Amino acid sequence: MSDESRWIHPQCELLRTHMSGPFVIMPDGALLTVENNTVMISVDDGGTWTARNTLYDGDGPGIPDGGKSPGNRSPLIRTREGALVMAYTDMAERVWEWDEQTKEPTPQTHSEIWAIRSLNDGWTWDHRQQIGTGIVCVTGIIERASGEVVVPCQPFVRNPARWVTHAAVTADQGETWKPGNTIDLGGHGHHDGAIEAAIAELTDGRVLMLLRTNLDEFWAAHSDDGRYFRELGPSGIDASAAPGYLLRLDSGRLALVRNRHAYEDGTVPKKWGGDEQWSERPASSQRQELSIAFSQDDARTWSEPVVIARCMDSSIAYPDVFERRPGELWVTSCWHPRPALCFRLREGDFVR
Repeated sequence: MSDESRWIHPQCELLRTHMSGPFVIMPDGALLTVENNTVMISVDDGGTWTARNTLYDGDGPGIPDGGKSPGNRSPLIRTREGALVMAYTDMAERVWEWDEQTKEPTPQTHSEIWAIRSLNDGWTWDHRQQIGTGIVCVTGIIERASGEVVVPCQPFVRNPARWVTHAAVTADQGETWKPGNTIDLGGHGHHDGAIEAAIAELTDGRVLMLLRTNLDEFWAAHSDDGRYFRELGPSGIDASAAPGYLLRLDSGRLALVRNRHAYEDGTVPKKWGGDEQWSERPASSQRQELSIAFSQDDARTWSEPVVIARCMDSSIAYPDVFERRPGELWVTSCWHPRPALCFRLREGDFVR
């Protein structure tokens, strides 16, 4: 696909769907996602979707919200034991107001993170509970080899206002949750701090989070148990002020889809922030090109990034990456453009 505003790599192919995920594969091969408070099912590889059932029909707070394509989405996973686990921001109760005079959230600003699970393929859901404050979005959710499910959460702190990150972990298929330690990179602004972590388990059992920052690169946090991240430092992976998506593939490789710091030609677009409203430090606003890279050594080194999509009239950011079949990756933009830009690629076409 190519026109003046949208382009995908010639070795990519548009999907038939504008649903932006996250997707899970059901035992019968059907695909499941959640739109707002509704379970959606596709039996034709995403070509059409049917609203099957409501997650929760009671009172708030904590009404489930999977998001609506292509906006920021809620992490969703199907565990090896068959549980569906979703984490989400309570958008019905959330209040977000920024006072430009004080450069702080207003006193009434608040946001809570909840989780809910299903043990019968999404027909009924239980153990709806608050697991933290702040926001979650579809930058990742993983099940470790040991069975724990790990979700990066993003609370905000005040004076100076910024975002921080911690993990929420369940070891019993979403019945109970425990928080981890706080990762704080400092900063000041409503888009500053340690933000929107991409996450994957490494082959030695450690968990890696790649944190969005305003420092021109992801910062890497490592954990021995998926809960406490005590190793933190620059990753060496350049990035704009936008999150990436990290996925362990069936081949054993890691795939990373991200907005790089600069365009493919090396130019850096105008910067955001530097005023302690958006952020304390100016940061690249590059969200028009999406690139993919692969690692065969647990993120120590990466293949040369390849631009797989451009959207010059809007943006293409907040990617979701889904391995539909071994080596077949679905990439969707969970922010802009509208409708969502959804396409597939084959791992073998981009790995040499």
